Amino acid sequence: MPTAGDPDETWYDDDTGLLARPYVVARAAGVDDGRRLDLITVVVARAAVPAAAPLFPEQARILELCRGPLSVAEVGAQLDLPLGTVRVLLGELLDAGLIETHVSPTLSELPSRELLEAMLTGLQAL
Repeated sequence: MPTAGDPDETWYDDDTGLLARPYVVARAAGVDDGRRLDLITVVVARAAVPAAAPLFPEQARILELCRGPLSVAEVGAQLDLPLGTVRVLLGELLDAGLIETHVSPTLSELPSRELLEAMLTGLQAL
């Protein structure tokens, strides 16, 4: 049976669920530092994790899940944690260089209809 401070200690119990508040799991580091981790931000795990990397069980699970691309919303759903907590955990993994994120362009960043039509007209003229 794991004891307090044991690296195998988990934050969950099969019968009762979450044993610690989400802010404890995320080490109460819930300040927004300006990173864009929207629900649709895509997260992908990078290369293998160094053995000495101190990770929470949830972070190790995120790396396992994100071998293929997943959105922040999908990561939160898989972990069954609040979105704020998931964002903090992802932010720590991003700082450690263990994941990369890809943000979808916003509507204002996409080309206008007029520009696309002008390009099409130009290509048809070739």
